[in-house]
Amino acid sequence: MKNGVSILGIFVADTAYLAARMPVVGETIRGSGFAVGPGGKGSNQAVAAARAGATVSFISKIGRDTFGDLAQKTYADAGVTPVLTVMDTEPTGAAFIYVNENNGYNAIIVYPGAAGTIGVEDVEAARVTIEQSAIFVTQLEQPVAAAQRALEIARNAGVVTVFNPAPAEIFPDVLYGLSDYIIPNETEAAALVGFGIETLDDARRAGDALLKRGAGAAVITLGGRGVLLHTSGQSDHLPVFSVGPVIDTTGAGDAFVGGFSAALSAGRDPLEAVRFGCATAGISVTRRGTAPAMPSVAEIEAVLATTH
Repeated sequence: MKNGVSILGIFVADTAYLAARMPVVGETIRGSGFAVGPGGKGSNQAVAAARAGATVSFISKIGRDTFGDLAQKTYADAGVTPVLTVMDTEPTGAAFIYVNENNGYNAIIVYPGAAGTIGVEDVEAARVTIEQSAIFVTQLEQPVAAAQRALEIARNAGVVTVFNPAPAEIFPDVLYGLSDYIIPNETEAAALVGFGIETLDDARRAGDALLKRGAGAAVITLGGRGVLLHTSGQSDHLPVFSVGPVIDTTGAGDAFVGGFSAALSAGRDPLEAVRFGCATAGISVTRRGTAPAMPSVAEIEAVLATTH
């Protein structure tokens, strides 16, 4: 019997710098804060889904180093089952994150390290994990060939597939048809469809374009404007959940994907799963960091209960 969520992605150690602005080339400025913590889109999504109540397996590669130890501790603390290859020849990935101290907006540079070597053979080695899950999730921080093979395995096994095309880059059109749900943010959606997402009508046009390419449903996250769930039979716009001052938006998209996937794995319908993801993200942006900001299922349910 299929159960829980399996996720293919990368782990990186986030090195986050808080400052009033980004320095220009050749300039040094004083920051107002610094932290090191767990990150990587797939890893964040795994922690978010586990904290949101799902049984989660995370498939990746790390180095045998201090940052790799941080990954292992992160999964032990969150209740994620790690399906990891530990490498002696490559370091664990790392990320530079700038966070604006005034509004929480961010800019990120990611080096995937060991996870950048994830290949089709690594995915094949994790085949049983993927096939036994109810929901499979992947992104584009690891090589696209690995993402494609994992989606193929999931689709052939009757597993519901969730594809987060981030970071925005070119990928084979076949991935659309392998995606029951494609979840880009507004910037990624604009890059995919070739026009800006300035209005809700733009988002719906983008949704139509993604469906035409083969995706089963488009879930377009619009930042402070909420989320659009767009299928051939419905188009529903859900607002954000405002639960406190916005401190850090770094992991908001990953919180949404993790919460959404956890809700699907629990049997919620797509619209309720989007609401659940919105509540997950709404809580996460009120906290500093990525994985540490992911809320518990009790916190998410409490927010949902106050908004019905």
